[in-house]
Amino acid sequence: MQVPAYDGYIFDLDGTLYLGDALLPGAQALLQQLRASGRRVAFVSNNATRSRDEVVAKLMRLGITVEQQEVVNSTMVTVRWLRQHAPEAVLYPIGEQPLIEELQAAGLRLSDDPAAITFVLASFDRTFAYHKLQVAFDAIRAGARLIATNADRYCPVPGGGQPDAAAVIAAIEACTGTTCEMVIGKPSPYMAQTAGAMLGLTPSACLVIGDRLETDIAMGKAAGMAAALVLTGASSRADLAMAAHQPDYVIADLRALLPGLG
Repeated sequence: MQVPAYDGYIFDLDGTLYLGDALLPGAQALLQQLRASGRRVAFVSNNATRSRDEVVAKLMRLGITVEQQEVVNSTMVTVRWLRQHAPEAVLYPIGEQPLIEELQAAGLRLSDDPAAITFVLASFDRTFAYHKLQVAFDAIRAGARLIATNADRYCPVPGGGQPDAAAVIAAIEACTGTTCEMVIGKPSPYMAQTAGAMLGLTPSACLVIGDRLETDIAMGKAAGMAAALVLTGASSRADLAMAAHQPDYVIADLRALLPGLG
C-alpha cells in the first residue's frame, strides 16, 4: 500500500531516522523531499539523555537540516507538565546530566533530601546506582510521588539495545510497592499536542512515523493522527498481533514514504 502525502510529519529519532551514529535508509532523501515540497516536520524523542540542542547538533552532523523549534523531547514536555500541574514541586531526578541541567535551567527545584522531595522523576539513566534507588525509596516512603519522562523498555542501538527508563521505574516500584503515576513523554497526549501545536496543523493532517508500537504508534492513534510503523528499530511485524494500537501503515524503511510525495 502506498502511503499518501500528509501536511505534517512527526518523526521519532532512535530507530526511525538513525541508529547510533548512522542515518537509516531513506532518512536524508525523505527529509529533503519534505522540505522541498513545503511540508512541515517535527522530531520527537523520549530520550532524555540529550538536550534539544544536542539533538539538533546530531541531526545536522548526520546531514539532516533542522531547527530547535522543530524538536520535542521528553524533558521539554516534562518541564511543561510540571509548570502546569505542580509548579511548587521539589524533584529528585534519576537521569543523566542533560536532563538535570534542563530542569535546573527551567527554574525547577531539585533535591536529594528525601524529606523535601515531592516527586521522584525516573528517566533513562546509564549512571543508575544503588544510592539513587535508596534516595527514591526513602523519598517515596516519606510521601513523594513517582512520575517518569518515559517508560521505554530499551533504546535501540547498533547491535541491540540499552535498558531504558522502564528498568528504572520497575526498580523503584519493586522496592516501594508504589506505581508510577504519570509517564509524560510518549505515548502521553502531551507529546502529541506539543508537536501538533508546533506544526500548526490539525491531527488529521499529520502522520506520526516511529519504530515502537507502544509509544510512537500509540501516541499517534490516541491523538487522532495517522501512524506509520517503520521496521528499523524496536517493533517487528510479529509484534503487531499483540499490539493494542495498530498502525495505519507498516513500512520496511523510510524510503517507502517517498513515492506518495510525487
